[in-house]
Amino acid sequence: FRFKDSLAEDLRRADLVISHAGAGSCLETLEEGKPLIVVINEKLMNNHQLELAKQLHRDGHVLYCNCSTLVETLQSMDLSTLKPFPPGQPEKFALFLDKAVGFK
Repeated sequence: FRFKDSLAEDLRRADLVISHAGAGSCLETLEEGKPLIVVINEKLMNNHQLELAKQLHRDGHVLYCNCSTLVETLQSMDLSTLKPFPPGQPEKFALFLDKAVGFK
C-alpha cells in the first residue's frame, strides 16, 4: 500500500518489521515489542536516520542495513540477540517540563 491511516494493527500482527529509520517508525515498532530491521537511506544529507539506526543497534534493539545488504541481513539475522526496548515514561517528561518552565 502507498498510504494507510494507521499501521497499528499491522504492527500488532507482525512477526518482523522492516522499516526506514524514521524516529516515529522505529519507536512505534519497538514500543510494540516487535523485532526491527532498519533500512537506512544512504542518500540523505546529514543522515539522522543512520545515526538513529546505529544508536539503536549499539543499544541492542535493532538490526540495520542498507538496501544492498538487506538480503544478507535477513539470511544471517539472529533476532534472539535483540533486547526489548524500555517503555516510555511520559509522566517523568511532563514533570521535568513542568519544573523547567516553573509550574512546580
